[in-house]
Amino acid sequence: MFNIILNNKVEMPILGFGVYQVTNLQECEQSVATALEVGYRLIDTAAAYMNEEAVGKAIKKSGVPRKDIFITTKLWIQDAGYEKAKKAFETSLSKLQLDYLDLYLIHQPYGDVYGSWRAMEDLYKEGKILAIGVSNFQPDRIMDLIIHNEIVPAVNQIETHPFCQQIETQKFLQENSVNIQSWGPFAEGKHDIFNNDVLRSIGKKYGKSVAQVILRWLVQREVLVIPKSVHRERIIENRDIFDFELDAADMAAIRTLDQNTSSFLDHRDPKTVKWLGTLKIGS
Repeated sequence: MFNIILNNKVEMPILGFGVYQVTNLQECEQSVATALEVGYRLIDTAAAYMNEEAVGKAIKKSGVPRKDIFITTKLWIQDAGYEKAKKAFETSLSKLQLDYLDLYLIHQPYGDVYGSWRAMEDLYKEGKILAIGVSNFQPDRIMDLIIHNEIVPAVNQIETHPFCQQIETQKFLQENSVNIQSWGPFAEGKHDIFNNDVLRSIGKKYGKSVAQVILRWLVQREVLVIPKSVHRERIIENRDIFDFELDAADMAAIRTLDQNTSSFLDHRDPKTVKWLGTLKIGS
């Protein structure tokens, strides 16, 4: 799989496997095992997904050398702050049965993100994390974090799909040496995305599915992406995007689908902030 070089020279696969909303732990373990078996080398989870243990079991049983797997997990809001972040990191590491993380992200831009970031900077310097980053941070929050801290985030994982393309945000991130990573590349099926005429037409041209067209469009934009599936055939299908290339006309056609707004929630809406800020893992 093609790798991206992060701002600290660490290599990260551009295409990975995500486990958001895979709440059945046996199903999660099996899907991660399948992903590793068929060639994925980036696995993305989070403390808030409550499936780190299943991911860890699959990694342990896979037989794939640890150095060949890139593991991401995330710090939830209830664990924000210097001491709590360090404790939460160790908990995640234990659940994953690992002795270091490849990438650790602040999951949401709320709570004591500065205390969390200082803890992550220390863990990075100690060699316990190879790269640190954030998720769901708007450009102003990214800039605020950059100018007040020592280490620039390596990654910002944000909603990115054909209806929310993040063109200007990606430009800002690139200018500041932060890699963009997509969550929700298929918009979780919203807007009837898999039956979209533009995407279906492009797929027919190459003999590819709509999902493959979307993933190819993202990687050609150098957007890291972590599609999720619990079905073996879809896991394999999502992997097979490196044997074709979208031309300029295809890229321009997909560009017209952008609604330039979230299909899910507004991270600047006080109601969203309150809801996420009071959401406890396990509650």
